[in-house]
Amino acid sequence: MPERLATSKAGLLDEATARLEHGGLDNPRREAVELMGWVLGQSPADVLLSRHRPIDAGAAKALDSAVRRRVAGDPAAYVTGSAGFRYLTVRCDRRALIPRPETELLIDLMLRRVSTGVAADIGTGTGCIALSLAQEGSFDTVLAVDSSAGAVALARENAKDTGASISLIQGDLATALGPASIDALVANPPYLTTAEYERLDPAVRQWEPRLALESGADGFDASRSLFGQAARTLRPGGWLGLEVDSTRAAAVARLAEDAGLVAVTIVRDLFERERFVLAQRRADGD
Repeated sequence: MPERLATSKAGLLDEATARLEHGGLDNPRREAVELMGWVLGQSPADVLLSRHRPIDAGAAKALDSAVRRRVAGDPAAYVTGSAGFRYLTVRCDRRALIPRPETELLIDLMLRRVSTGVAADIGTGTGCIALSLAQEGSFDTVLAVDSSAGAVALARENAKDTGASISLIQGDLATALGPASIDALVANPPYLTTAEYERLDPAVRQWEPRLALESGADGFDASRSLFGQAARTLRPGGWLGLEVDSTRAAAVARLAEDAGLVAVTIVRDLFERERFVLAQRRADGD
């Protein structure tokens, strides 16, 4: 019997939708359309408009593999190998945390306060924050720092893909930065407690790097260290911006004040959750 070389998109979409639904995924039809669009290099609209056209065996096999991975729990961004962030599409894999939409507002908040000089993205992961600052700001230099060699390599790949100019540094938080050398220090640090990490949805805990999620018994290890380092590395008048756990923003703000930072502000996200903490080094350098 000859090998089947083609079948209709409509039939494969129905089949993929049923498998994703049986696997317990939310919005299985939308996911099926998006996965087929990724396989074919088409937009979801184009997939639907041409759903009665045939699809070749190679594409059908690739779609089958993608659906299998999603049903097994592999995050969509890791299956497709990419995620959108502001004006960028960045490579994603298990070397780094998947960029979240809520983090995008952090770019706006920082650029309203400082957009020139030297910026540093701490815990850069995919590099999405550093690349956005380089693309949208007017900084002389944007540093992208991560303790993970794998994450640094991934950010370097994304820098090459996007053409944005950033400097990659492997180091622990801001310890590699010089004193009074940074105008804008930005981070989406880990902020889950050890207990919270253990209770995470397996779709996150089993796939994304623990280093980017868990931050000690109280969830403040990384933030506490960053505030102390910011008081040293920020230039007088420089700004620090963090994405934080929305249930503990007030506690994080107190840590900033304890470190001697001023103009400490909590900003809500689009869902009215206390999501960001901004702080400044005193203009007199104290």
